Amino acid sequence: MKKLIIIVIVFAFSFSHAQISKERFISNSINSFMDGEWLQFRVHYGFFNASEIEIELKKKKLDGVSVFHAKGYGRSTGLLRFFFKVEDYYESYFKESNGLPIWFIRDIYEGGYTKNLEMFFNHDLNTVKLNDKKKNRVLSFDINSNAQDLISAFYYLRNFYNTDNLEIGEEISINMFFDEENYLFKLKFLGYDILNTKFGYVDCIKFRPYVQSGRVFKEQESVTLWISNDKNKIPVKMKADLKIGAIECDLENFKNLNHQFKIISN
Repeated sequence: MKKLIIIVIVFAFSFSHAQISKERFISNSINSFMDGEWLQFRVHYGFFNASEIEIELKKKKLDGVSVFHAKGYGRSTGLLRFFFKVEDYYESYFKESNGLPIWFIRDIYEGGYTKNLEMFFNHDLNTVKLNDKKKNRVLSFDINSNAQDLISAFYYLRNFYNTDNLEIGEEISINMFFDEENYLFKLKFLGYDILNTKFGYVDCIKFRPYVQSGRVFKEQESVTLWISNDKNKIPVKMKADLKIGAIECDLENFKNLNHQFKIISN
């Protein structure tokens, strides 16, 4: 459960050793989102609700730089909350011009496990300063070029990745920094699907994020992700096969999308 909230917010994780595919990334923003966007997701085992996640976006100025401020919040619900309380807060300030993170905040409580830290990115020097408030220490790390934090990666893929004319099996990857380590996040394109959702039938792009084996997921290819096949590119559904059974995350509500949400029929 510790990684659950994180996985859903960023479309699950992939930590492999493939080369970064740059040909799909573009220098100009696609404008997939705007100031005020708000998304809500429901995490469940069948009919049993486990968690809810909200992520909202605001446009701001940070030291004179135009940025987006993304705030993610995840909490356990229902009976699970009685046995395992989760309260996770994530924040990211990333540049409007190129999507690169400047400041990242992580404040979590997961069944007694806590962490409270902030990271400051310097992309000119490819370094990050980590302020661990719980352990009262400041650390510095080298990062890979154009490294994303956990939240900024979510928006970077939506805004700077061209999904036109994808080929089955095509893979994309970006650099990320998380938990004092550099990672490579990779998605493989599986095709297109029409999903029956609470909003109606939605045309989706289907991906497979690659994830670590040996922890929560029973094999590398255990997660499937559906993204709306429109200009918004918002996650519609995620399904993961865990050791305890399948868990799903569904888009529950949304507000202030930059483009009309493409629904084929109700």
